[in-house]
Amino acid sequence: MGGNYYMIHDYLIFIGVFAIFLFLTTSIYLFSQHQKLKIKNAKLSEANKIIEQRLNEVRLEHIGTKLNPHLFKNILNSVQSHAYQTYMSLDKLANVLDYILYESNNKFVSPKEELTFALSLIEINKIKINPLFDFRIKSRINKSDSVYEEKVFAPLISVDLIENAFKHTDFLAQDSFISISMELENGIFIMKVSNKASLKNILEKEKSGFGSQSFDQRLKMIYSTYYQLERSSKNGIFTAELKINLGEFYDKMRYSG
Repeated sequence: MGGNYYMIHDYLIFIGVFAIFLFLTTSIYLFSQHQKLKIKNAKLSEANKIIEQRLNEVRLEHIGTKLNPHLFKNILNSVQSHAYQTYMSLDKLANVLDYILYESNNKFVSPKEELTFALSLIEINKIKINPLFDFRIKSRINKSDSVYEEKVFAPLISVDLIENAFKHTDFLAQDSFISISMELENGIFIMKVSNKASLKNILEKEKSGFGSQSFDQRLKMIYSTYYQLERSSKNGIFTAELKINLGEFYDKMRYSG
C-alpha cells in the first residue's frame, strides 16, 4: 500500500514537472515566434514605406515632366505675342527660365527663391494685359522669418494659382481685376489670388484636367497635413487661397531626417 502511494506520488510529480516544462517550452517558442513575426512585420512596414515614398517621388517626377513644358509654352506665348514689350522684361524672363531649368529640379527651394520667381512670373504675365487694367499685388514677406532661406518650399508651387488667374480672367468686363497677395510670417506662408472670371472660363476651368488636379495631388503628397487650399466662386469672382505651415513642416523634416 505504502509502495503504491509513493509510486503514484512520484508519478504525479513527474507529470507536474513535465507539464511545467512543456508549458515553459511552448511559451518560449511562442514568444520567440511572436518576436520574429514582429520583426518581420516591422521590416515589411518599413519596406512598404520605402515603396510608397518612391511611388510618390515617381508621381511628383511625372507631374514635373508635364509642368515644365506647359510653363515654358505659356511664357513663350506671352513673349512672342507681345514682342515689343519683351525688352522691358528681359531680366525677369532670364530669372524665370533659369529657375525652371535649374532650381525646379531640386526637391525643395527656399521661400526667398520661390517668391522671387513668382514675382518675376507675374511681371512676365502682365505683358499680356492692358497697362490700365486693374491689377493688384501685395507682398508682405518677413525676410527675417526663420524659414525664409530654408529649403522647405516645393519649387513651382506658386505657378498654378498665378497662371489660372491670368488664364481665366474676363479681361473685357468693366469691373474685371486680378488680385494677388503673398505673405510669410511666423513660418506660415499664405498666397491668395482673386480674379473676375466669366462663366465660360469658370466652366472651362472645372473641366480642365491637368492644372488643378496635379496641383492638388502635389500639395497633398508633399505637405500632407501642413497645408490648406480653399477655392470659392461668388458673383463671378474666383478666389483661391493657399496656406502652408512651413515652420511646422521644417521641424518635421529636421526631426524625421
